[in-house]
Amino acid sequence: MSVFCRDCDTRLKEGADQCPTCRSTRIVSHPRLDDLHIAHIDCDAFYAAIEKRDDPSLRDRPVIVGGGTRGVVATCCYIARLHGVRSAMPMYKALKACPEAIVVRPRRDAYLTASRQIRTLMQALTPQVEMISIDEAYLDLSGTQRLHNASPAIALARLARRIEAAVGITISIGLSENKFLAKTASEIDKPRGFAALGQAEAAAFLAPKPVGFLHGVGRQLAGKLERDNLRTVGDLQATPPRDLIARYGETGLWLHQRAYGRDDRKVQPDSDRKSVSSERTFRTDLSTLTDLEDQLWQVCDETARRAKKHGVAGASVTLKLKTQTFRTLTRSVMLKAPTQLAQTLFRAVQPLLAREARTGISFRLIGVGLSALSPAREDLPDLIDPRIYKRAQAERASDQARDRFGDKAVLTGRAMRSRGPDVAGKPGEE
Repeated sequence: MSVFCRDCDTRLKEGADQCPTCRSTRIVSHPRLDDLHIAHIDCDAFYAAIEKRDDPSLRDRPVIVGGGTRGVVATCCYIARLHGVRSAMPMYKALKACPEAIVVRPRRDAYLTASRQIRTLMQALTPQVEMISIDEAYLDLSGTQRLHNASPAIALARLARRIEAAVGITISIGLSENKFLAKTASEIDKPRGFAALGQAEAAAFLAPKPVGFLHGVGRQLAGKLERDNLRTVGDLQATPPRDLIARYGETGLWLHQRAYGRDDRKVQPDSDRKSVSSERTFRTDLSTLTDLEDQLWQVCDETARRAKKHGVAGASVTLKLKTQTFRTLTRSVMLKAPTQLAQTLFRAVQPLLAREARTGISFRLIGVGLSALSPAREDLPDLIDPRIYKRAQAERASDQARDRFGDKAVLTGRAMRSRGPDVAGKPGEE
């Protein structure tokens, strides 16, 4: 059994519960601790942690990061979670559960800056870093022991201390031999945790867990499995894989593999961006096509600006709507050619929106996503319709003016209307 202190790297004897060197009780142990090399790193309540770091008066207060009363919770601190607040919860429910919570508007630039700092520190350990979100990453530390004169486990413990010192927030670490088990391990000891989970004990560890414990099994799939009397991971393990495949197709094979902790995915440091998107929640429900189109233009414009920022264009456009009863609708369309222009996005999804608006349903949220991405190419004149090229050039000139002089430097009539009091101001997400 390998045992060491997370706070000073001292090697300890098996069974030790306190470090004799620094008196810390943060001890990590595992039979294969020196061999495991795939890590999952998750920043603890990332947005809320940055807000508490930058405003010490919030340190001991429940903090919710999100929009107004019509918005949703982007994230919340662990104090707020003790009251039942959760990410993606409607804000009115969150404030009902925790009336004393301090609500803070998201500051994306601050979060991006911290994320870049953390990524730089991770890449100092290994070039094999796969960022899967702004606050979450996989690392492959195989072959780094000689470079750091330390096992991957100790190198990760040092990384956690560096992030706390340099960035001012904490992380939780999961260490294993594949990505699925590493992510599972990172959730065992949050916050400020460190847990190791090997393949040998994975099946026994997972067996008593509810099927929804397997990350990747969402609420709908979990509900279907439970209706089929597959309530625990152990139930999945006891079901022959051919039966799972017969019931659920490829998902059945995936369930069988994950139930035993198997995962052959590699850490991909250059994993391509899969989509860009933006969405906004309204202060009051909207049902008329004119009002919804005004908001559609704003999310198309924001999505297009993000695509331009990342140098990508997309061939698939998805419209997202959330009804007043919180039912989510998505409608997609494929374009003839990839685009990163707001006008093209708007023209593509406006007919989809018009069809939904005819139903008379009221909506509380609208979003647009761009996927099937490829590197963006320069605008070329269209011999059939020269106006396309002119509109593209005008849009890019407008973007440059706003980048230089602010978002209000250039506003269309539709944009001016949509900046009225009906928008809760929830930032879009990528």
